[in-house]
Amino acid sequence: MRSFSRSSLETRPVILTPHVSKHAEGSCLVEFGDTRVHCTASWEEKVPPHVYGSGGGWVTAEYGMLPRATHDRNRREASQGKQQGRTLEIQRLIGRALRASIDLKALGPRTLTLDCDVIQADGGTRTASITGAYVALVLALRKIKGKGMTQLPPLQHVAAISVGIVKGQVSVDLDYAEDSTAEVDLNIVALDGGKLVEVQGTAENGSFDRAQLNAMLDAGLAATAKLVELQKKVLG
Repeated sequence: MRSFSRSSLETRPVILTPHVSKHAEGSCLVEFGDTRVHCTASWEEKVPPHVYGSGGGWVTAEYGMLPRATHDRNRREASQGKQQGRTLEIQRLIGRALRASIDLKALGPRTLTLDCDVIQADGGTRTASITGAYVALVLALRKIKGKGMTQLPPLQHVAAISVGIVKGQVSVDLDYAEDSTAEVDLNIVALDGGKLVEVQGTAENGSFDRAQLNAMLDAGLAATAKLVELQKKVLG
């Protein structure tokens, strides 16, 4: 039996709670079962050097995990003097996913930064971060509309989910126990309508064939479609 008594193709209970931060332009607490991530969106009227002069804007992300988000205490990366490779990889993924959701040219010369801080980790922190960060991004844009922005830039919902093969079966939204023993681990980022932004997949033990890949993609896209509907309900 999977956690929360769910079938292989069901996600854990997903909750998106907007407006959880008093000061941030946009914020959302995202919960995928026992995984919880606090997402905020902040904006600045400037762009990084590689975008300067283009007339467009930029969306970037930072990701971190609180020391007791996991079973044992992890040292804060700041105390170690540098970010770990996993952290850098995840925050780049979040940035790419959110940039795919927005027309950067229409955003204008401003930067939106998404901060995703893991409060509690039980698998799927990167996919939860992307799903919650989109809500925070939209809320931030709504807040700054009229402050130099006459209308919202074109947006497409973006959501993400983990999929894997666990004990020979395709399963959606793996928790830590499943993720740590899965034969295949896949992360899918998709836009509203099913267009893929990114697919990250690895065989942890052996290999997988094209039919299994197709089955995982189908299951993942069905799950992201449901997450998009939840985002739409929360955003109104």
